[in-house]
Amino acid sequence: MILYDLRCDKGHVFEAWFADRATFDDQAKAGIVTCPTCASTKIEKAPMAPRINKGADKAVKPAAAVARRTAVMGEAMSALRELREKVEQNFEHVGERFPEEARKIHYGEAEERNIYGDATEAEAKELAEEGVEVQRIPWLPDHDA
Repeated sequence: MILYDLRCDKGHVFEAWFADRATFDDQAKAGIVTCPTCASTKIEKAPMAPRINKGADKAVKPAAAVARRTAVMGEAMSALRELREKVEQNFEHVGERFPEEARKIHYGEAEERNIYGDATEAEAKELAEEGVEVQRIPWLPDHDA
């Protein structure tokens, strides 16, 4: 078994175990390896630091460390999916009109309500500078990877 640090074309880094190098190469080429954050199948090996054990009593077993990280990541992903569900159920989706609608609500030109939608990094910064309260949420893709 071999552990690889992987990176998708969107820059998300994650780890995965493979039987050997050829298995990774075959699965990546076939589009079977997917990013757990965005579901991209454009995956490459990321640079890895060598794992050096300086003493058995102090070293964390690699499998245990991976299992712990996987469990924590799974809990975080579940929390983000639950947050997405609550937002979708309780907020109005305004799409690309988000900056415009947020400003209208802030300046009293539209009824106050909970909204969500799309904004670029620059648009979100401009809104914050104007005093418009906005939150950027890491939006997980709609899939069961």
